[in-house]
Amino acid sequence: MGIFDKIKHAIFDEAQAAQASPAAPKIEPAQAPISPSAAPSPAPAPAGSAPATSAPATAIDIVPLLDAAVKKSGQKLDWRRSIVDLMKAVGMDASLTERKELAAELGYTGDTHDSAAMNMFLHKALMKRLSENGGKVPADLLD
Repeated sequence: MGIFDKIKHAIFDEAQAAQASPAAPKIEPAQAPISPSAAPSPAPAPAGSAPATSAPATAIDIVPLLDAAVKKSGQKLDWRRSIVDLMKAVGMDASLTERKELAAELGYTGDTHDSAAMNMFLHKALMKRLSENGGKVPADLLD
């Protein structure tokens, strides 16, 4: 698993766990016994599949998740502007080595010794990639 996938999972898994916990016990047990026992027609009906399909289609708002991660870390981190702070917020190693690996994954072609330029690229590219993978990212972080 690459660095981007680790970041994505750290952010998205929190959201999915929060969404699945309250919804699944209330909806799934009630619908599961009814559909199979009712008749063969309701069993193949996409009613049970529709909620699962609509959940991934809904974008996951990264702002409250990352704000909560910063609060939980107990550190003063500015994930909105700093790739290092974002990585620290989700509990990852933000070393130069890790950021260089992320730069390779995200297609950075600049000088990796210019860490300021690389970090700016990484933050924008990460926001864009999160957006492309189901994250709701504020427009000002995509520009």
